[in-house]
Amino acid sequence: MSATTITTTNLETGTWTIDPTHSAVAFSVRHLMVSKVRGNFDTFSGAITVDENGVPSVTAEIDVASINTGNEGRDGHIRSADFFEVEKYPTATFTSTAVKADGDDYLVDGDFNLHGVTRPITLKLEFNGVNPGMGNGPVAGFEASVVINRKDFGISIDMPLETGGSVVGDKITITLEIEAGKSA
Repeated sequence: MSATTITTTNLETGTWTIDPTHSAVAFSVRHLMVSKVRGNFDTFSGAITVDENGVPSVTAEIDVASINTGNEGRDGHIRSADFFEVEKYPTATFTSTAVKADGDDYLVDGDFNLHGVTRPITLKLEFNGVNPGMGNGPVAGFEASVVINRKDFGISIDMPLETGGSVVGDKITITLEIEAGKSA
């Protein structure tokens, strides 16, 4: 961890496991230069671990084959070698390297691996607090987002339009809505 890594007293020491039932990993991408296609990844896991000094770290894994845009044909194409190549690269992963304060919010630096390529990214994170939960221990809430360029991760299909531009944009916005429960 770098010298700028923050500590937090809002999360108890230990592991906070992402609850996929109450969380979402979503994305949006420009389509035909005028609208956005939105979708989710239905299968993912991860944890926030707070060490004895109050320093948090984050790990996450996404099953990229679980992509769901609400259109089976499009989802099949995205799973293919044109995009994710899920048979060769079944998961995307994130491992944090630093957490820094950014006003009332945070910046979470880390290594993101997608399509066999690892690049540093920075998630903009809002910490929504801790709730005592409903009898199963405390839960914490987070919202985070990042914009990546798909070509930086080797997803370089070009589908040009006759009038200029392309069918699928290069910039992908990833949005996380996370609820994590304190592990016993």
